[in-house]
Amino acid sequence: MGNERVYSRENKLEDIFKIKKPIIPTLHLLSLPGAPFYRGESMEELLEYTMKEVEILIACGVDGFIIENHGDIPFVKPDKFGYETVAAMSYIGTEIGKVVRKYGLPMGVNCLANAAIPALAIAKAIDAKFIRINQFVNAYVANEGLIEGLAGEILRYRSSIKGEGIAIFADSHVKHGSHAIVSDRPVEEQAKDSLFFCADVLICTGNRTGDAPTEEELSKIKVDSNVPVVVGSGITPENVERIMRTADGGIVASYFKKDGVWTNTVDRERTLRFMEQVWKIREKMKQAV
Repeated sequence: MGNERVYSRENKLEDIFKIKKPIIPTLHLLSLPGAPFYRGESMEELLEYTMKEVEILIACGVDGFIIENHGDIPFVKPDKFGYETVAAMSYIGTEIGKVVRKYGLPMGVNCLANAAIPALAIAKAIDAKFIRINQFVNAYVANEGLIEGLAGEILRYRSSIKGEGIAIFADSHVKHGSHAIVSDRPVEEQAKDSLFFCADVLICTGNRTGDAPTEEELSKIKVDSNVPVVVGSGITPENVERIMRTADGGIVASYFKKDGVWTNTVDRERTLRFMEQVWKIREKMKQAV
């Protein structure tokens, strides 16, 4: 069988979102129990904050969601990811799921930093369709220290919980870190590593939150025409058309916030302005067929 992937090459992005070029906002949850900036809010209060953002984003026409414990900064390495965080994210995700499923919108889970096994556990509990993993294969030096790819453990755990239907969205050449450890491997080879270890969708990012990737990096990561690549940072109404010429979708967080600052709440006008550009792109695509 050689180096061929040993599972279906179906387009998991389109299978999950049922639309071309989906836009997937990340819901930055407030600080959860156990995190340094958690101030004792009840689960209902934490949920209410995020649910208000969900309602705005749905009204503006987004295509799905990722729940993420971004308020838990500074993040810990996967083996230190707390049970209390899994419990809180499962509760919030379950309640959000009740709302978004009414609109036919899928959800994903990202547990920072790189806690893919907790993310799978949450995804299974809340019926999420995918998880995002910042370092699926290889290793790099992040803010949290040395972060190793745990693809073998991740896929074995997914199999053990009968979670094969949960897709793997894997960052390639992930932001917020040094890649000196694998500097002898070109970006495209690192992308191929993720595919060889059975990632379903690749994610291309800039150097940090809010930075757009270069056209060169995006093209290098798109190493297999059968595997979707989404851009995971820095998309704006001004660059979305350029990015979507190559990318198959986008994950958006900071731009949807007031003044484009990730710690602020979702801004309806900014979100709608962004989505209007996306709708124009989709209309052009239809006319070009």
